[in-house]
Amino acid sequence: MLDAAARKGVTLAVTVFPASTHTAEDAAAAVGAELGQIVKSLVFVAVTDNGSPDPVLCLVSGANRVDLARLAAVTGKGDIRRATAREANELTGFTIGGIPPIGHARPLRVIMDPDLGRFPVVWAAAGTGSAVFPVPPGTLRILANAEMAVIAEDIRQADRDQGRAAAPNLGL
Repeated sequence: MLDAAARKGVTLAVTVFPASTHTAEDAAAAVGAELGQIVKSLVFVAVTDNGSPDPVLCLVSGANRVDLARLAAVTGKGDIRRATAREANELTGFTIGGIPPIGHARPLRVIMDPDLGRFPVVWAAAGTGSAVFPVPPGTLRILANAEMAVIAEDIRQADRDQGRAAAPNLGL
């Protein structure tokens, strides 16, 4: 991972914590950042005609969740799903909770959540469940060769939908 950054002329400062930074919440607490500043590196797959997985790495703000319909529209792949832990490891060379945004076992298409650009610095996994590095979002985009696209759920709509599901039907 550090070599991948160095090839693009960027030096990253990795911090290893004694406790886990496996989840976005853990990482935010460890580095003293907002949840939105944490980069979740999430692997999704579509199946190709020959049956092999076609991976897509999504770099998503820790406060957001990927909307599969939006991701399908952006990628042009109608049948896309979250990778299993085994698939994620085989496709990236890293285990879930430590998948960095760069330096994978094979080239991946990378899509970046524009919400990460709200912050001057974001924090991403550095290859293990207890290591992270800070990086400006613009630099992250360049390092990951990421395309920017709105792939996160509309939280306001998700809240409204959940509220509707929880509210009793009053026939109004």
